[in-house]
Amino acid sequence: MTELDTLKSQLMSEIAAAGDEASIEAVRVSALGKKGSVSELLKTLGTMTPEERQTRGAAINQLKNEVTDFITARKSELKDAAITARLKAETVDVSLPVRQSPAERGRIHPISQIVDEITAIFADMGFSIAEGPDIETDYYNFTALNFPEGHPAREMHDTFFLPANDKGERKVLRTHTSPVQVRTMEAQKPPIRIVIPGKTYRQDSDATHSPMFHQVEGLVIDKKANVSNLRWILEEFCKTFFEVDSVVMRFRPSFFPFTEPSFEVDIQCDRSGPIVKFGEGKDWMEILGCGMVHPNVLRAGGLDPDEYQGFAWGMGLDRIAMLKYGMPDLRDFFNADVRWMNHYGFRPLDIPTLFGGLSQ
Repeated sequence: MTELDTLKSQLMSEIAAAGDEASIEAVRVSALGKKGSVSELLKTLGTMTPEERQTRGAAINQLKNEVTDFITARKSELKDAAITARLKAETVDVSLPVRQSPAERGRIHPISQIVDEITAIFADMGFSIAEGPDIETDYYNFTALNFPEGHPAREMHDTFFLPANDKGERKVLRTHTSPVQVRTMEAQKPPIRIVIPGKTYRQDSDATHSPMFHQVEGLVIDKKANVSNLRWILEEFCKTFFEVDSVVMRFRPSFFPFTEPSFEVDIQCDRSGPIVKFGEGKDWMEILGCGMVHPNVLRAGGLDPDEYQGFAWGMGLDRIAMLKYGMPDLRDFFNADVRWMNHYGFRPLDIPTLFGGLSQ
């Protein structure tokens, strides 16, 4: 057996013994790489005589071709075997139910849904959204809104006060979203038409109250804004939000430091069953407070009350969510119970619109 025959037999044995693609690649490099055994033989062709090149050179080239073909064939076999093994290991049980995608499993919290619904309604009326800080100064939370010194709302039993700073000033967790009204008047010239959804904080907790809850306020400032405009806006909002053809509203005199005159607003409803139905029945339910902006608040916002007037209203987002969707306990909103979310939550892709419907 010649030297070439011995090398061929050795290489063919190594190729046949290779068990995976990495092993066959190692054999290829050892035989046909720059310093491989076959490559070294090919380098000797230049030193051969023409007669030797015809015989030995042809034999070396034939060896190279045979080794190359055998490696290619073995690679294909190993690749097919690897695919077959992977298919066996990664089989899928087609009898299992199809898993929902994250977009289908996830749910939008009712409060987020309510904010989107309100945004859609008031945006259609030409309102913009305004926001402000949760941590407020005493000035914006009370003084600028015409709360006199010694007013009960300033007391510790209602308000979360933060530790005093070096100057003895104590900031508060805002007790309402009304400070944004003053901040907007300071930053923007009339006409102003804004709604203000956000978190508020008070020291209260039971089935219908939470230390942290959500409010939405509306503010309109113009030279001719009046109560009839306010009533029309609230009627249109209630009809659209509760998705009824008509509502009957009544305004009762009330008192708020930041409005004069002030009103509590009730809407007619049917409370005979487990769910409150609006647009029918003979019962009444209070849903919000409103009034004409007090001249002192206009002055705090840098506006002349002899030139401008306006109206404002506010309501609890959590409460109107409970009324619309039949949720019995406010505390469930903040318990992070996935079962509650699956029941009361909304699909993330069902965005509320006036033309497509609010409650998807």
